[in-house]
Amino acid sequence: MLQPVLLGAALVTVPSLAFGQAASAPAPATAAEWHGQGGNKAMQRYSPLTEVNASTFKKLKLLWTRPAIDKIYADAFPDLTPSNYLRGTPTVVDGIAYVSNGIGLIEAFDAATGATKWVQTPLPVDLRRAAAESARSVEYWSDGKDKRVVTIRGKFLNALDAETGKPAPGFGDNGSVYVGWATQEDYSYSGTNGPLIVGDVIIVGGRGGIKVGGGSGDSGDRWEGHSDDVRGYDVRTGHLLWTFHVIPQPGEEGFDSWQSEAWKSSGAQGAWSPMSADEALGMVYIPLSAPPMYYGGHRKGDNLFGSSLVALDAKTGKRVWHYQVVHHDLWDYDLAAPPVLADLTVDGKPIKSVIQAGKTGFLYVFDRATGKPVWPIEERPVPQSDVPGEYTSPTQPFPSKPPPFDLQGVTMADIANFTPETHKEALAVAAKYRLGPLFTPPSLITPTSLGTLASPGVWGSGNWNTGAFDPETGRYYAVSRTKPTVYGLIKAPDPAASTAYIIPKPVVPGKTPPAATGAAKPDPYDHGGLPLIPPVASGLPIIKGPYGRITAYDMNKGDKLWTIANGDDPQIRSNPALKGAKFPPTGIASRVPLTVTKSLLLVPDGSSVIWDTAGYDGPAKLSAYDKRTGALVGQVPMPAGATTSPVSYQTPAGQRIVMAVSSSAQGASWVAYGLE
Repeated sequence: MLQPVLLGAALVTVPSLAFGQAASAPAPATAAEWHGQGGNKAMQRYSPLTEVNASTFKKLKLLWTRPAIDKIYADAFPDLTPSNYLRGTPTVVDGIAYVSNGIGLIEAFDAATGATKWVQTPLPVDLRRAAAESARSVEYWSDGKDKRVVTIRGKFLNALDAETGKPAPGFGDNGSVYVGWATQEDYSYSGTNGPLIVGDVIIVGGRGGIKVGGGSGDSGDRWEGHSDDVRGYDVRTGHLLWTFHVIPQPGEEGFDSWQSEAWKSSGAQGAWSPMSADEALGMVYIPLSAPPMYYGGHRKGDNLFGSSLVALDAKTGKRVWHYQVVHHDLWDYDLAAPPVLADLTVDGKPIKSVIQAGKTGFLYVFDRATGKPVWPIEERPVPQSDVPGEYTSPTQPFPSKPPPFDLQGVTMADIANFTPETHKEALAVAAKYRLGPLFTPPSLITPTSLGTLASPGVWGSGNWNTGAFDPETGRYYAVSRTKPTVYGLIKAPDPAASTAYIIPKPVVPGKTPPAATGAAKPDPYDHGGLPLIPPVASGLPIIKGPYGRITAYDMNKGDKLWTIANGDDPQIRSNPALKGAKFPPTGIASRVPLTVTKSLLLVPDGSSVIWDTAGYDGPAKLSAYDKRTGALVGQVPMPAGATTSPVSYQTPAGQRIVMAVSSSAQGASWVAYGLE
């Protein structure tokens, strides 16, 4: 049976969806299912399936591929060019996969074969409105009769009937609710992470608004923007139920941590990272972003709830507890990784915990009901800023357990030493920067210093890809990368600048660095414009690797078990300066998640299309590691590097492993592996 779908001027057909009687989707997901980015609302990225194991992994075959947008969209809009950064992670329920496609519309397809069931309609009527970004997740909800899939596209929260793909009846305006902000200025909104449903409440965050065309927010020479508060909407009607202010308002806890009335417009703060939830407790765990800019003299104080994990009552939006992992953040060390829920046994005592990976390279572990640290977290003195007018928190939180999963701070002992010649070169470059321990603040560019060389960098050790938890063994696996940032400030040359000091455009090798004062006004730029690695003539990293790591922890004890290099960077290996040199696997500084199964860690190579990351722009591989030891089990070829985590679920035809991949030559698609 074919259902007609009108796409602008083109009439095409897609198969209608024939469903059996489906029960309400369980949480956590069963072995046959996968819910959201993490497989379940605990964000564990765990599958109990056993068909793909150490003895069968090398027999995996590429069974099918599915393009980033269904053919009907491409036919209707032949000039449409979706971003190659395909974020959509399939949500699999009752044999159907629901996913946000390359332009942010929902597609439903057979989870075993990849065949289209339905695509979201009606489509926009013109190319301009057809273009949008994919979201990382699609949420599924059912009360046993009504079945819905929910996602965010652009500035709209959309709910569809899961069986037909038509707008969910009674939800907002024809299935859509506007979630942008009605401000006097045109602030952007980005909810590409997608929503989270807890009970009957849809919880929505955002990246934080940056004034369109104005270079404000956390970029350029202005810090003003619009914060995206966390909100809860009724899953049936789309009505707004509650709002949690990510920057406290007058009378709210934390308000006094924003001095000089900076709370009014310190924008671009929000909840852009993956969230998790404990439905039994009725609580949602929200990692929040950092306050904008790398100079914070205009926002003296600790700046709650910046760089904080906040636990809210999902029904009311009331704060239950919070913990700020970085006070007065100057490094963009926000919480970008998902909070992972884990039931632990510590010193013989059962603890329902939440594990929060930080860009700092720390794991922060709390009782998820109370917010009490499972192991002590100490406030320790940290280096103070010498930038005029800056405020630096005198202390920062340091967990006593577990030990960090990546490099923290930079000393001369951390400088790369592939060969005596390249080591000498790297030492000479490093001498031009201020080095120091974790939380060494940004510093002024002067004739004798080009700023602070810091590790982790702005994209952090832990990001959206970090973290998988094995509920059977109590092990947590952190995938991370080692890539420093230069935090070098100059006095803002523009009299109209709203901040006294800014980070200039990146230093280009062979060109004179900007002067400390009087430099030309820099163009607005985002984090990708920061000089993430100082220029080294050989093109090699300035600090030691591995540059991509996987670290295993026994979370019942808080102990690190092992660390391995995640891959081997072919560009480093083939560098002419290292001809004849012997060195171990380097790891690759990519950002892809891993998935843990009954016996394996499934880790794809990353794609080069992911912002500020090393990766593959062509053939790549999916690796399997023994989850107990970290030993490599095997590798199978992939057409390109991955942009999402591997999703593992059971079908009548066997276990499937599905992920999004992308290259500049082939574009983006989903690929499915199995043993057939």
